[in-house]
Order: sequence, then structure tokens, then C-alpha cells
Amino acid sequence: MATVLITGASAGLGLEFAWQLATARYDLVLVARDTERLERLASQLHAAAGVRVEVLPADLSVRDDVERVAERLRATERPIGLLVNNAGFAVGKRFVGGNLAAQERALEVMVRAVLVLSHAAAGQMSARGRGAILNVSSVAALLASGPYSAHKAWVRSFTEGLAVELKDSGVTATVLCPGFVHTEFHERADVNVVGYPEIAWLSVDSVVATALADVRRGVIISTPSLRYRAVSGVVRMLPRPAVRALGRYRKATDHLEDVEPESSDGVAAL
Repeated sequence: MATVLITGASAGLGLEFAWQLATARYDLVLVARDTERLERLASQLHAAAGVRVEVLPADLSVRDDVERVAERLRATERPIGLLVNNAGFAVGKRFVGGNLAAQERALEVMVRAVLVLSHAAAGQMSARGRGAILNVSSVAALLASGPYSAHKAWVRSFTEGLAVELKDSGVTATVLCPGFVHTEFHERADVNVVGYPEIAWLSVDSVVATALADVRRGVIISTPSLRYRAVSGVVRMLPRPAVRALGRYRKATDHLEDVEPESSDGVAAL
């Protein structure tokens, strides 16, 4: 059975990926900043599913830590068959006048780390002629909602290009583009979601199940739920001034604080 490496594995989507993959009898490598939380999760997964779980504490905004994770992805002993690039966070304040260091950290985690880890995984997998890379983006990639949208747009575009390059190699690349997901992401980021109807929300288990099914089928862009596929189609057809107007509306109605959760669990600024 293949081994799966998951970043941002201690919360939200990453945590659900860990449980669903362990239940399916995949061995795991869990990556996140909180060592104690990772070790507790590893024990629970091993006890419940009997799988082998390796803990790899790392802060993906630190380049030396990213390189340690990349080294694990390049390893030929117990090779990684699926990489889930899930780690990320919402800075939570406007870019102008905000905390530049926090924005730089977000760029390292959600752009550079995805680039480096995908490169390491793709090289090892291509040499073996099999494997898959799943990068977590967001429907926010289609909007104009500040740096978070820009980071997620980069992940989407990068993954599509990677899928083209990997064609006929036996390795696939999939980008997951969820909408609002019921996880702790919005609460930890203090994102104002008051007033959003229940129909706007997706369950974390269904999002992860859809993503894994799409990876198995070699789908390149995975957008869970018919309603968010419809929303994405409409947004792509809108004139860009209308998309920018939507972004201005969101900035006028949201009240955010600077926080840094570990997992990319849905849309921070839809």
C-alpha cells in the first residue's frame, strides 16, 4: 500500500484527509507545526486503523523545514505515492497598512512550499512511473480578494501546468477548489461569516471524499459540489470589473484579525 504525505495534517481538511486515508489503509506521513498534536493524532490513527504513521514536525514558512519535508518526498525507501499540499492560513487583514511579515509568511507556505514539495514529489514519482499530487486551492482563486486569492490562483494555475507536464508519466496532479467548508478555519481566522446560508457550506468529509475520488480518476480540477461548480462557472464568465466589485464588497463587510491557522480549510475571503 502506498504512503501518503499530508501537510497541515493536524486540523481541518488535513485532519480529515488523514482519517479517510488511514481508514483506507494507507500509511501516512503527517506534517504540521504542532509536534504534540501530531503525535497524539498519529497514535489515534494507528490505534484505530493499524496503519504506520510517521510524524514530521515542520513550519513551512521556514525554508530549512521545507527542505526536510522535500527530502522525505525524494526518499526511495517507503516512497511517497500521494502528496497532499494542504497547509495554509488566512492572514486576516487588508494588505495595505497590514503586517508585511505575515504576508511574506503566507507566501512561503501557500506558494513556495507548494512549489518545492511538488518538485520533490514529481521527480521521485516520475522516476517510478506512478504517483499523485493533490494541491489545495479554493474557489477564491477566481476572485479578487487580496493576497489569499492570489496565492490560491497561483496554486490552481501551477497545478494545471504541472498536470500538463506530467501527462503520460504515470503521475497525476489535481487541484482541489472548495468553497466554504465546515471546519475550524473561519473561527480560528475570526472571519465574519454571519449571514451566510447553510446551503453555502460543505461538509469536510464530503469535500475530502470528492477530492480523493477525483485523484483516483485523474481529474485535474476538483470542485466539490454541483453548486460550487456552477458558481465557479458563473464567476469565470463575469467581466473582471464585476469580479473586482465583489472583492470590494467583501472587504467592506468582513472584520478580520491577524491569526495564522495551520490548515487551508476552505475559503477565507470568498
